[in-house]
Amino acid sequence: MEFLTDILGVPLGYIMQLCHFLFSDYGLAILLFTLLTKIVILPVGIWVHKNSIKMVKIQPAINRLKAKFFGDSERIAEEQSKLFKEQKYRPMASLVPLAIQIVLLLGVVAVIYHPFQYVFHTPDEVVNEMYEVADVDTESNYAEIYLVNAVQENPQQYADFAGKSDEANLAVNNARDFDLDFFGFDLSWTPAEAMKTDFVAILAPLLAGLSSWFLCHMQNKINVLQSEQSKANKYGTMIFSVVLSLYLGFFVPAGVALYWMASNLFGVLQILLLNAVIPPKNYVDYEELEASRKELAALNALGGEKKGLFAKDPNAKREKADYKRFFSITNKHLVFFSEKSGFYKYFENIIEALLKNTNVTIHYVTNDPNDKIFEKAEKEPKIKAYYIGPKKIITFMMKMDADIVVMTTPELDSLHIKRSYVKKDIEYIYTFHAPTSTHMCVKEDAHDNFDTIFCVGPHQVDEIREAEKVRNLKEKNLVPVGFGVIDNLIDMYGKMEKTEKPQKQILIAPSWQEDNIFDSCLDEILPQLLHKGNKVIIRPHPEYVKRFKGKMDAIVEKYKNEVGEDFEIELDFSSNRTIWESDLLITDWSGIAYEFSYATKKPTLFINTTMKVLNPNYKILSCVPVEISWKDQVGVSLEMDEVGKTGETVAELLGNPEKYSEKITEALNRNIFNIGHSGLEGAKYIYNRIVEKQKKK
Repeated sequence: MEFLTDILGVPLGYIMQLCHFLFSDYGLAILLFTLLTKIVILPVGIWVHKNSIKMVKIQPAINRLKAKFFGDSERIAEEQSKLFKEQKYRPMASLVPLAIQIVLLLGVVAVIYHPFQYVFHTPDEVVNEMYEVADVDTESNYAEIYLVNAVQENPQQYADFAGKSDEANLAVNNARDFDLDFFGFDLSWTPAEAMKTDFVAILAPLLAGLSSWFLCHMQNKINVLQSEQSKANKYGTMIFSVVLSLYLGFFVPAGVALYWMASNLFGVLQILLLNAVIPPKNYVDYEELEASRKELAALNALGGEKKGLFAKDPNAKREKADYKRFFSITNKHLVFFSEKSGFYKYFENIIEALLKNTNVTIHYVTNDPNDKIFEKAEKEPKIKAYYIGPKKIITFMMKMDADIVVMTTPELDSLHIKRSYVKKDIEYIYTFHAPTSTHMCVKEDAHDNFDTIFCVGPHQVDEIREAEKVRNLKEKNLVPVGFGVIDNLIDMYGKMEKTEKPQKQILIAPSWQEDNIFDSCLDEILPQLLHKGNKVIIRPHPEYVKRFKGKMDAIVEKYKNEVGEDFEIELDFSSNRTIWESDLLITDWSGIAYEFSYATKKPTLFINTTMKVLNPNYKILSCVPVEISWKDQVGVSLEMDEVGKTGETVAELLGNPEKYSEKITEALNRNIFNIGHSGLEGAKYIYNRIVEKQKKK
């Protein structure tokens, strides 16, 4: 360390000597010295500034790498390293100014501690003789500062010594003229000691800490790289810098604190200057950066609300064990992936047909630790169930090694679920949530990256084929399967005990989307239905209650006096019996309409509230979305300006049950494939594909 301080102290001492010569004021000399060192290392600052711009410029690509390989830290590091090499970005460059600052600080401390050695360049033998005159403790770090004070406080004591030689005279004169006072503040003070006699010394560490806070604050706002860091990085750095400055400020001479404060303030000026000369906005696409940041944030938000800092995931060990167990099994043929327990109904008929008719082992992966599949797997040895959480599933799916993956999650390879990069020939099969259109109520690219689609009805075949032509997409395998949910509802309703009711029952069950019936026209509809000899039940979508509790509470409060034998507000969703017992459904754009009407053959009254459109480009296809075209096949639809006709329309629908039953039956047979045996059709396709793949192997 002594060798290092000598190397630094000598040149810095000459610079300090020059500064002191120009001003004859040690405080001003330190300020000039700080400015000169900043100018000397300015080229390094420019290089770091350009390097930082380069980092922010490529940050969108880095964010998308993190999204693409989310959770796979090794792959992310590998790809990021490649990107850095391609862009010639040096990650450690931002540490260079800090390293230089620390090195300079060591030199400055040495210069301030040893003015005779580095500023006055007094020979060692002269200094040693001066120590003897003042009887100064030469082992102390402050020995030379004490010697300066001794000369200034006892000039007569050194009068004879000054006459010994020219060198002695020069040393005494330098010490006598060396003014350590800076606006009434002694720069030789060490605040930890000086505060015992003069409390004003505390200003040195406080100002050093304040200047560090100001520098960090400005860096967080205007430094091209620091402003893009996370809050944890920003404020972590700020806290560390301020605490370090306060601590050092107490235990080094106040002159060092003055240097530190000046260095921080000049650092802010340097950032402003570099931003003006080399504006980051000329090189960085901030809109693209924000878009990539949102994509990554969406992945980080998976799995619900963040837990506390020290909170443990109770399912972490289970997830780790299931992850390991899954990949320990080789030659996996078939995997089903489900986001939550309720999604089993979309696979149920296919799985049951496979279990009944084949010996295929089904690997069922779910994001839900409480999925009912685990109970089923305990009883059925051909089902292997695994819990993999919403974040871990991203890495899990990228490493998938099965032959076939069946899923009901759209936007494969567009959102967080990616195709495997381990096994390139996996066949990804998509099965639908509802018998709806493929081009209006889902994103435009929702099905683009699947190999096979299990289609519910002819409309989906027509829509997908037209989309492939119009958008120049690769042709997919479209399998006419049907919809197991409707099959099961038809079966359930057929077996359900029917009871004669004294009144016709009307169910109002809208979607939860914006401007649904509850938000737009419930107050106009209800007066036309209440106390007309029928029973009216309003049943909100569970998601509406969850998201808009205040609105739901207001509805309950408003109509609480109407509740009785003829009117009910149903908030218990544990049973769907009221749905199937109803004689008429009133809804807007909810998919419940087709489940209800196709299963019961009873009509639906649609109120055409604001249409739910997730693909604004849906009109590029000539196919009319079934959300629009099917309404009049299972009932009647009213526009918003026709809501006043609700009462008479309900009377007409309830008065002609046979007419609508026949009409709905015809629509069902026309619109849905393989009614009653969709599961068998899906199972046949999967089994045949497994056999084909095995033959190729």
